[in-house]
Amino acid sequence: MPVESDHKWMQRALELARKAEAAGEVPVGAVIVKDGAVIAEGWNQPISSNDATSHAEIMALREAGEKLDNYRLLDTTVYVTLEPCSMCVGAMIHARVSKVVYAASEPRTGALGGAFNLQEANQHNHIFEVESGLMAEESRTLLQNFFQSRRK
Repeated sequence: MPVESDHKWMQRALELARKAEAAGEVPVGAVIVKDGAVIAEGWNQPISSNDATSHAEIMALREAGEKLDNYRLLDTTVYVTLEPCSMCVGAMIHARVSKVVYAASEPRTGALGGAFNLQEANQHNHIFEVESGLMAEESRTLLQNFFQSRRK
């Protein structure tokens, strides 16, 4: 059940998604929170960085690791505007995040239930909590408008 702070952090992730959109990137944003404070942020940058791994979640994970001086991001929550792909879910599993809250589902490439659920593979030694649908309509509209404008 989302609490008031969840909306605040997802709102910030949506602001970062708009930053990605303004740069011509697919509008996805991510925020990592620990102990009630933002420790890292990211937005999609694969086009501008010429790096396929520069998804919003990966950018935020990198920043959080540097800030905490540890790749293990224990007791953190990742807020992201779009259901993460398999690369991002894998990175979050390895980073040991505690929870992921995402807005819009991604039926083609989402790896937390959209296309498949990577956490259902019993080989992982870490599972995080997942919440979906928080501010989904706002995220979905942002993404749909972006792709409609690209097709024109």
